[in-house]
Amino acid sequence: MSLNEDRGLLATRPQRGVLVVIAAAAIVFAGLAAAGTLAAPYAIAGFAIVALAALVSMRASEQSERLARPVAISERGDDLLRAVVAGLPDPVVALDRDGRVLALNERARTLAPALRQGEPVAFALRMPELIEAIGRAAAEGEEQRVVYFERVPLDRWFETIVMPVKRGPNAIRPDLVLMTFHDLTPLRRVEEMRADFVANASHELRTPLAALLGFIETLQGSARDDAKARQRFLAIMQEQARRMARLIDDLLSLSRIELNAHRRPDTPVDLVPIVRQVVDGLETLARDRGVTVHIDGANALSVLGDHDELVRIFENLIENALKYGAAGRRVDIKIGPGASADGVPEAQVSVRDYGPGIAPEHLPRLTERFYRVDVTESRAQGGTGLGLALVKHILNRHRGRLTIDSAPGEGATFTIHLPTAAAAHSR
Repeated sequence: MSLNEDRGLLATRPQRGVLVVIAAAAIVFAGLAAAGTLAAPYAIAGFAIVALAALVSMRASEQSERLARPVAISERGDDLLRAVVAGLPDPVVALDRDGRVLALNERARTLAPALRQGEPVAFALRMPELIEAIGRAAAEGEEQRVVYFERVPLDRWFETIVMPVKRGPNAIRPDLVLMTFHDLTPLRRVEEMRADFVANASHELRTPLAALLGFIETLQGSARDDAKARQRFLAIMQEQARRMARLIDDLLSLSRIELNAHRRPDTPVDLVPIVRQVVDGLETLARDRGVTVHIDGANALSVLGDHDELVRIFENLIENALKYGAAGRRVDIKIGPGASADGVPEAQVSVRDYGPGIAPEHLPRLTERFYRVDVTESRAQGGTGLGLALVKHILNRHRGRLTIDSAPGEGATFTIHLPTAAAAHSR
């Protein structure tokens, strides 16, 4: 064997060993994540550390042969480093001990477009706490964690893990610093929604509960022998108890719908008899409000859906039209086929009232939980603030959508869009 061939063979051995180590690490950490022994983010971070440590070891082996083949060896090591970083699912940046960017993946480039290979990371990241953490990791050789908040272009929360990677157990300073970014925005938003939901629900329950307790104390005290006051107070207490019952029923319904959100209904249902059933059930309310309900539509319009949930949708929309659009003394319901923007056949049901209408600034928030255009009017009508939120969640489960068209003084039109049964089957 010639001297050149021997050198070539020696040059490939470290790379083969590195590839074996990386492959073995990938199998081990994937198995731990699949078995639930190790959470996915930590499995990914562990694999990245092992892979980068192997690469650092390879670079050290190549150092001794740099005089013979300096350009080729350096290029191979850098290519492997870039390949490992590029394959990681989270935004990852690899730095040298001086804070210069050695490699980054596309997700990191999207997160911080100013990052450039070969340039100091401080040029691109303007978070002082993060730059300080990188310096501490490089100097002390210990993992650092930083949570920071960005306002531009959107409100986002991130946790950055700054992990030093040493060549060996006896190394004093790390050879690489690995930065991994975890987007905490969904978790923070869910937590904020949960806190808002608990605060709103407790507030909505506290008001009728306080009224009940007040009337009970009055009946036990000064109004004990007042038959007229007792009759009036009992009627108010009954209404407050019904309000609490409606709120609890809506909360439970919302929880059930969210629990089954991933299960798409697969039973063919005709919307026309459902709408007529709901209108018949609300006939007394319509008569009391002096409102005429007119239905214009097809004889049959089939979708894949849950019958009871679809009834709940139309009960909410038609009841809202009767209560809040009663000034027009008329509600029009139109049922018919249509098509989405991409041409998919749809079933469309619109409920239009001729009441005072809704200002444009309220339209985007109407389906939020407990959001009301007029709090006093809503409570006076017995509303819980959850009706349209229920409609939105039911439609999401059915892969449908809700559009709202309204302007002050011109009434409001709420339109349900659902894929027809034939379109759903074809998909």
